[in-house]
Amino acid sequence: MIKLREYNINPALIVIDVQNGFASKGGSYDLLGMDTSQYERIIPKIRELITKCRNAAIPVFYTQAVRESSGIDLLTRTHKILPKAREERIMKKPICVRGTWDAEIVDDITPLSDDHIVIKRRDSAFHDTEIGVWLRSLGVDTLIFCGIDTSICVETSLRDAFNIGYDVVLISDATASSNSKHFESTLENVRGYYGIVMDLEELSRYLPPTAPQQTQPKMLRTDKTN
Repeated sequence: MIKLREYNINPALIVIDVQNGFASKGGSYDLLGMDTSQYERIIPKIRELITKCRNAAIPVFYTQAVRESSGIDLLTRTHKILPKAREERIMKKPICVRGTWDAEIVDDITPLSDDHIVIKRRDSAFHDTEIGVWLRSLGVDTLIFCGIDTSICVETSLRDAFNIGYDVVLISDATASSNSKHFESTLENVRGYYGIVMDLEELSRYLPPTAPQQTQPKMLRTDKTN
């Protein structure tokens, strides 16, 4: 339990989709010619945020967006109407195929044995995954979000969390979008409708530098297939 501004909360950190395929040189987005510099730029800040949360005994959850090599879970299998840019990316190159380097969390923020990895196949961390069971088992009531992309998977997961009863916090300098307008729009949406937006410096003022080691279930990975 920590006090964040005037609120007493029991938080968890949610690190969204910081994977080689999206944020590393040689990953799928890079090979498709997409600019990944905004994603790469925030990795040191995400690493610092993770370290501070671990030191404060705040559980850390990573999401991994994956696809099967067979293509059975591609969006084009279930959607007739898709934005052209998204459909073209899917058709050009399989992105973050399960079991490949592309799908792995970037080396700079490698999960530790006490962290939790949530395998997901859609934008939201809550869609057909077990994260809700895990959060409830830990008594978590507030989720701190970081990661990529701010206006897609981060915002979708944050909205879903809010709508099922969690309080939400977005760390503004530990998330990034490839589109600056979309980034600012998400920050305004969260401030105006969902929760708190703050930077890491402000969050750090509320976190104890260290906390007693707590015994937590060893829950490393969930893998639910649509």
